[in-house]
Amino acid sequence: MQMEQNNSRPANGLISRGETPLNLEMPFSSLDQFITPNEQFYVRCHFPIPEIDDAAWRLKIEGAVESPAEWSLADLRQMANHTIPATMECAGNGRSFLEPKVKGVEWDLGAVGNAEWTGVWLRDVLARAGAKGDAIEVILEGADKGPIKEPPRPPGEIRYARSVPMAKARGDVLLAFAMNGEPLTPAHGFPLRAVVPGWFGMASVKWLERVIVTSVPFNGYYQSIDYTYWEQRNGLPTLVPLAEMRVKAQIARPHIGEIVAADAEYRIHGAAWGGESDVAKVEVSDDDGASWHPAALLSEPVKNAWRFWEFRWNTPAHSGDYTLIARATDSVGTTQPARRVAEYGSYMINHLLPIRVQVR
Repeated sequence: MQMEQNNSRPANGLISRGETPLNLEMPFSSLDQFITPNEQFYVRCHFPIPEIDDAAWRLKIEGAVESPAEWSLADLRQMANHTIPATMECAGNGRSFLEPKVKGVEWDLGAVGNAEWTGVWLRDVLARAGAKGDAIEVILEGADKGPIKEPPRPPGEIRYARSVPMAKARGDVLLAFAMNGEPLTPAHGFPLRAVVPGWFGMASVKWLERVIVTSVPFNGYYQSIDYTYWEQRNGLPTLVPLAEMRVKAQIARPHIGEIVAADAEYRIHGAAWGGESDVAKVEVSDDDGASWHPAALLSEPVKNAWRFWEFRWNTPAHSGDYTLIARATDSVGTTQPARRVAEYGSYMINHLLPIRVQVR
């Protein structure tokens, strides 16, 4: 377990995890709103934020389609618009808890947020272009680009790109131009980004410029080398791309190292989320997992959005160090694993995360 570190704060109160490229996280202990304000929403960049002229910008759709096309932002706004809530979590959120240390941005718990996104369905764009019957994936490519620093790496600069299977693309993937009722900011993908509900944030490509329909699997860098994990398939270890988020509960308060009054009632609270399944139950332990107590879920489930919870803790009468843990179970019965899944590497940190506090 790691304490928060590198806690330099920009003016908006976010924690800086790097300036080149820009990476910012929300102090998770400040969690208090179902919808995360835009200025508090975490920022994940792989390359410098591109400068885009929205008047000249076009979204191109090409590949295995009957009618390749280009659309301006005005064209997309004239199509049927939809607004959906969706929780987005960086696949490395919680990486500072991993032992031993691993490479990657040292996120604590705040590389996650919940917003209302407005845009057009990807499926409507695909229908207008006439995706061909043999298409199996849709590649989403952003305008951000740069060289990969560590091997194995492709030569020169690459653009950030990820793909989604055709079934997902024809489902609930949104091409969003607004966030919480406001136009996207440059840090959040202006003028257009993908929002892939239920999936880790790496799939929600920002600064979107190209949609490429393909009849063969996409093996780009961020699809086949980075943002991958090991999985046993047919008895063989197979490297597969990250996709759906894992069920998870996080404690917002108390935060790590907080001093809590003895022999009193303390409101432990936080949020829980999963992938494409709802959160059905949250439990809390105040004795490092030896026993568990049901937490109260504070609202009805909202599809693809986190769920707030609380537990009224009667703190011990005696001073000492105590370990708090929260765990979630989703609507299909999947519960967070007690221990780290080694095959996940430096991603999908959804095992039980202890929060040690002092009672005085």
